Order: sequence, then structure tokens, then C-alpha cells
Amino acid sequence: MAAPTPPTFDLATTRSAYTAQADPGSATGSMSMSVTVVDAPEPEHLPHAHEEYDEKQHRNEGPPPACPRIRRNKEGEIVEDLDERVYPGEGDEAIKRDETDDFPDGGLRAWLIVVGGVCITFASFGFVNAWGVFQSYYETTLLRDVSPSSIAWIGSLQYSLTFLPGLFTGRLFDLGYFHIPLGIASAVLVVSSFIVAECTQYWHFVLAQGIVVGLGSGCVFGPTMAVVSHWWHKKRSMAFGIVAIGSSLGGTLLPIAVSKLLPLVGFPWTMRIIGFILLATTAFANLVMKRRLPPVNVKGGLVNLAAFKHIPYTLYTAATCVTFLGLYTALTYFNVSAQQPGINPSVISYIVSIANAASTVGRLTSGALADHMGPVNVLIPFTALAAVTTYAWPYCTTTASIIVIAIIYGLSSGAYVGLMGAPLAQMGLLTDMGRRMGMTLSIAAAFALTGPPISGAIYDTYGSFHQVGFYAGSMVIASCVLLIGTKYAATGSLWSKY
Repeated sequence: MAAPTPPTFDLATTRSAYTAQADPGSATGSMSMSVTVVDAPEPEHLPHAHEEYDEKQHRNEGPPPACPRIRRNKEGEIVEDLDERVYPGEGDEAIKRDETDDFPDGGLRAWLIVVGGVCITFASFGFVNAWGVFQSYYETTLLRDVSPSSIAWIGSLQYSLTFLPGLFTGRLFDLGYFHIPLGIASAVLVVSSFIVAECTQYWHFVLAQGIVVGLGSGCVFGPTMAVVSHWWHKKRSMAFGIVAIGSSLGGTLLPIAVSKLLPLVGFPWTMRIIGFILLATTAFANLVMKRRLPPVNVKGGLVNLAAFKHIPYTLYTAATCVTFLGLYTALTYFNVSAQQPGINPSVISYIVSIANAASTVGRLTSGALADHMGPVNVLIPFTALAAVTTYAWPYCTTTASIIVIAIIYGLSSGAYVGLMGAPLAQMGLLTDMGRRMGMTLSIAAAFALTGPPISGAIYDTYGSFHQVGFYAGSMVIASCVLLIGTKYAATGSLWSKY
């Protein structure tokens, strides 16, 4: 009697379907299998969790995404769609263009963009970084009846408003508007310096130097960092580092100019001369800077809340906010804290300039390292060093010690300013770079606003900078912890490049 024919069954996988049939075995009961391969439709290929990242086919800004866009099981079935976590809120058109575009990464036009960026950061962040010399002058001359913490609010307004407009200017940039906002903001920044020359009362300075200068700086700073990303990819961190040198140059040269001009021509003409310097730098930048890529209408409006589904982006935004609570405290109060018997009075007016000059080295060095090691990997040790110097700064009682601390502080804090935008560039597509950076900077603006005044209030309470240094240094340490969390959330490792 013939043995019954065994049933036929299918084994379906991603690439093939298999039909297997068992034959009768021998007397010993063994069985043999024959397998027939039947072609099945080929699905659209997306990188599996176990596959090597293909840079040519799936180019993204910076390192490959930590999470693949689609996760499949062993049978090839989609079990999780991570699209929103890797490219939050960005449409297919934006993704396609960003994955296939070639970046110049050099050439005359790309380097002109960098030079124009240096001019913008000189006039914006450089002017803001020179606040320490104004804080000291206002405390001792123009606003002697106003408390140091109240005067510090002027500088804090500048810092915070340098970041706040990023939400609006970033979205405008993504939609294709660059030259008109840049030109208007440049004019506002220049005119504000002439208005400050006429100020005589505290509220005058709050409006003119705190609000107007801050808004003008913010409206030129954000789009400048975004347009640099249009021209640089492999060497983007280096480009960001060079652009950030402008703020170091401004923070170095402008305080020296103010200190020298004040006794010679007085405060009004000092500010007018500063205004002409800002006019020259912003005018050149407006002539040479331009977008390279046409706008793409990415999903969402002014705020893209879907971006916060990407945990590394959320953690990095939190790190930026906490950093601004303490990073600029030392720079704000260097000159004030140095007014003690053990420090040479002729050196005091140069301390802020020394710190900003040292930050030039920090920005160049960190930019070069970040292209090889990853920007977050570079930010973590440099920011930790800034925290250590912030702890040590109040204990400087001699000329030599305050100069050494100013140099180390400038070197370490300069890296943060230079690389601040680089991690954001690799957390999504270039077409949404302006909005993504704008959201982070706008949220951080509130923390930049309150950081130095909180330090000033602590000083008013205790009458010593020791407690101020402990508070500010602790905030910077907390930001280092968040940066480490950002890296781990993105890569799943503490040792990989990111």
C-alpha cells in the first residue's frame, strides 16, 4: 500500500517564497526535503537593523542615524516605523534631495560664505561677548546707583535675544527668505549702536542695548549658521568653528577698543565708532552671503513638535538650555571680580579680551577635531573643562592666576559656541536645519536671559563670587551629563563617534 502524500506548505520571506515537500523516507524513517524557490515581489529596500549603512544611497547629515528608518523581523516584515524619529516632520521631497545632494566643501564661493559668516558673528556675538567691559563701566561710571544684578539684566537680554529670534528666522530661511531678513536685521544692529550712544538712564540701556541690539544680533546669527550648512558637509564642523572665530575676534577687539576710546572721546563717540565698525562688517557679509539650495516645503509650520520625538534632539536641546545658565557667568563678571588689591588694575580691562582671544584657539581646535571624532564627543570634555575653570575663577586673587583662568576658560567655552550648531545639523535633514536650530535656540533664550542675573542675585546675597562660581560651574557640569545622555541615546554606546 502506497504511503499518503505529505501536505505541502509555504515558507514566505522578504525576498523569496519557498515551497517544500517531504518525500517518503527509508525504512529507517529518515526523510529528505526538496525546496523550490518561487520569486516574490521585491520590496523597496530600506536599511535593516543588521545591515551596514550605505552612505551613497542613504546620505544623511553627519554620521548615519542611530536608528534605521524601518525595522524588520527575520522574515522581513515591518515591525516598527522609525521615520519620525530619524527625520521628524520632514517629507519625502526633502528626504530625497538631502540624500542625493553633493556639497562643495570648498571653493571660492564656499569660503566667501565662511568669511561672511565671520563678519556676522563678529558684529553679533562678538559685540554681545564684549558685554563684560560695559558691565564694569556702567557699574563704576554711568549707572553707579544701579545694582550689579540689575545691570546684568542688560547683558542677559542681549544673550537671550541673540537666540530667541531663531524660531522665526530659521523658518523663514527654510522657506527661502534670507537676504531681506539679513539686510533688515543688519541695519537694526548698526542703528542700535548709535542709539546706545545717546542713552543716559537705566531703562534707556535696557531698551537700546539689551533689547534692540539683542534682536538685531539674533536675526543675523541664526540664518548665518544655517546658510553655512548649504555649502559644507564633510568639513562642516571645521566651517562652523571658523565662522565662530568672528565672535572671538569681536569679543577680543571691541573691549580693547572701548577701553581705549572711552578716556579719549567719551562714551557717545565710542559707541558711534563701534557702530561704523559694525556697518563695515555687516555690509560685506550681505554682499557675499547667499543660499545654495532652493527651499523645500517641509511638513509642519513654525514649530515642528515631531522633532522632539527624536530623543537625542530633545536631550541636546535640554543640554543647551542648562549650559546657558552658567557658561557666560565668568565672562560677565571677570572684570568686576578682578577689582581687588592683588590684581594689577592695568590688566583688568583686558581680561575679557584675553578670554575671547583664547576662545579663537578653542573654536579652531574643536572644529578640526569634531570632523574626525564627532561634535558631541568634542563638546563633552571641552564643556567639562569650562565647568572646572568656572569653579576655580572666584579663587583667583593674583594677576597671573586670573590671566591663566581667563585663557583656559576662553579655550574651553569657545569650543561650545563654535560647535553648538554642528550636532543639530546631523540630527535631521538640511532642508529643516533652520527650523530645527531655531527651536533649540529659542527655547535656550529663556535660560540665557536668567543665567547671569541669577549669578548677580547670588552675589548680592552673599557678597562673594565663590557661591556664584559654584552655582555656574554646577550648571555647566549638568549640561555635560545631558550631552553624554544625548550621545548614548543616539548611538547606544559611550564610545562611538557622534
